[in-house]
Amino acid sequence: MTIRRATTDDVPRVKAVTDAAYHHYIDRIGRAPAPMEADHAADVAEGRVYVTGDPVVGLVVLRTEADHLYLDNIAVHPDAQGTGLGRRLLAFVEERARTLGLPEVRLLTHSLMRENRAMYERYGYEVDEPRTADDPERVHYRKPVS
Repeated sequence: MTIRRATTDDVPRVKAVTDAAYHHYIDRIGRAPAPMEADHAADVAEGRVYVTGDPVVGLVVLRTEADHLYLDNIAVHPDAQGTGLGRRLLAFVEERARTLGLPEVRLLTHSLMRENRAMYERYGYEVDEPRTADDPERVHYRKPVS
C-alpha cells in the first residue's frame, strides 16, 4: 500500500480509524486516549498526517523537531491489524526521519497500552525516560535511525 500525505477529504476517516484503533483502551485506562481527542483537521492541515489504504485503514501523525522526528500517533483499523501494516508504517516513519536528516524517532505511550509497548520494543524502540511519580502513565521511547 502507498503511504501518502492526508488531505482534508481524509479527516473523517482519520478520526474513524483512530477511534476504532484506540476505543478498546478506554475501559483499561479510564478515559479516551489522547489520539482520540486530537484535532485531526488541524494535524492534516499542518501536513503532519500520512495515511494508507482506500478507504484509509492506517495512519501516522508526525511532528518534526530540531533533533528528532516525533511519532505523535500510529493507528491501524482493527480490520487491518495483523497484516503487517503497523510494521510498514513504522518503517515509513523511520525512513522519513532519515530523509529529514534526523537521527532518531521518539514517541510516548500510556503504560497500560501493553500491546503498543510490546510492538515498539519488538521493532527496536527503547525506553528513553523512566516513568516518574509526576507522570506515571507515560512511557517514552526512542529509536536511532541513522
